[in-house]
Amino acid sequence: MNWERGSLRQQISQQIREQLSQRVASRGIVVEDTPLRKLDLPDNFRKSVEQKLRIEQEAQQMDFILKKENTEAERKRIEAKGIADSQKIISEGLNDKILQLRRIEATEKLAASQNAKVVVVGGGTSAPPINLQP
Repeated sequence: MNWERGSLRQQISQQIREQLSQRVASRGIVVEDTPLRKLDLPDNFRKSVEQKLRIEQEAQQMDFILKKENTEAERKRIEAKGIADSQKIISEGLNDKILQLRRIEATEKLAASQNAKVVVVGGGTSAPPINLQP
């Protein structure tokens, strides 16, 4: 793995310089600089780092999916409540006279239709009209 970030490379270089200076100072050697041109990590360490990054990305992806699903579930709850409220309002306003009016309106529309040939009105207030085609 190549470390291309300058600040990380500088930090590692400084730590190496300090540690080397401490070890060789007693022998009269002065370390002036420890430039790092290319840093290759052992395969097992590199694979461990890559695996850790992959696991973190998968965890972030799962968090995103869970948040998305929770948001969708909340949207569906709100929609269901809206539908339930709407149905409650409609059912409270319905009575036999309104239903009878709706039946009459439907029968009138059916009778006015070009496709209707014979319209027979049902035998009672709750029976729908019957459309007979010859």
